[in-house]
Amino acid sequence: MNSKNKIKILIGDLKKSVLLLPALIVLMIFFVTPILLTIYYSFTNLALSGSGVLNFKFVNFENYIRVFKDPAAIVSIKNTIIFLVGCLIGQSVLGFILAYFMREKAAWFRRIVGTIVLAGWIMPEIVVAMCCSNFFSDGGTLNSILGIFHIEPIEWLYRFPMLTVILANVWHGTAFSMMNFQSALDSVSGDIEEAARVDGANRRQCLFRIIIPCIKDTIATNTMLNTLSTLGLFGLIYAMTGGGPGTSTTTLPIYMYKQAFNSYQLGYGTAISMIILLVGIVCSIAYTKLLNPKK
Repeated sequence: MNSKNKIKILIGDLKKSVLLLPALIVLMIFFVTPILLTIYYSFTNLALSGSGVLNFKFVNFENYIRVFKDPAAIVSIKNTIIFLVGCLIGQSVLGFILAYFMREKAAWFRRIVGTIVLAGWIMPEIVVAMCCSNFFSDGGTLNSILGIFHIEPIEWLYRFPMLTVILANVWHGTAFSMMNFQSALDSVSGDIEEAARVDGANRRQCLFRIIIPCIKDTIATNTMLNTLSTLGLFGLIYAMTGGGPGTSTTTLPIYMYKQAFNSYQLGYGTAISMIILLVGIVCSIAYTKLLNPKK
């Protein structure tokens, strides 16, 4: 290849790069820069009130150390774990059950049930929170149903606040798991199950020894995506309980919001947000390793 051809190829590559330049600038301004600023501010005492306003300084890892020494932060970490595990189990199990029993039904039945389940998923979080708050309120639908059986009303939002927000998020997110599992189950060959049944396997054995192993990658992927979406969940919990009563439903995103925008400790709040981000990254890497154990 002579020098003239090399120059033409180089000029062509430069022209392509110039076309990508506006997209790269937008990416830098609206994605990379905010992340870098968040990392920087998490190591400072940035605040909108108190001594941090006049005495802005770099405090090293003080904010991160404070998170693991603050009793309220420890409570929010425990609540986050409980909320995360409850939602993952609820969404995955319910989504799989719906997908499994719907695959043998008629198309019209799948469309009706699918539409009902999807209704909870397409709703904004604030609408889901309002619906579930009315459902679990003292004079709500659930207590009205219990009243038919002469059962005393239960203050669900005060006695079982964590359970109510978990159930609300399970209703909100089950459709996503259901659709993932539907696609995976449809790809499992019916010949394999038929051969197993001929050999004497019952329905339960086919499920646990054939179907679930065949869709294990989908299960891991679905769990990863649900983990990332649940870790950062804020609007639904805040609208339903505000993190209360007390701190009973205060997860890390709620605690971060209160520290940053109620107490005006932005440096501390950004440190909490970085911890949430790091947990999400670690979970993503762990699930990726599970999906590709040989790499």
